[in-house]
Amino acid sequence: MQKSLRTPRQQLLLSLLIEARKAKGLTQADVAAALGKPQSFVAKYENAERRIDVIEFVDIAAALGVPTAAILMRIESVTRKGARDRSGK
Repeated sequence: MQKSLRTPRQQLLLSLLIEARKAKGLTQADVAAALGKPQSFVAKYENAERRIDVIEFVDIAAALGVPTAAILMRIESVTRKGARDRSGK
């Protein structure tokens, strides 16, 4: 398993979090304030300068008002589709 800031699934996670933030009309500063973190925390994960761990992910999703399961299901669907494409099935 590749562990990188630039893997397709990591990039998808970030794009889903950014999409959710923008859909709610929130700025990075708004999300950071809800998390009790500096705005740079949000900027760094959104710009793939740092990974977020699972607890941070749960907290970020809560701050965005998005169910964690909804985000994970979208990532899983892309993962399954990619696996099928690679296997030729």
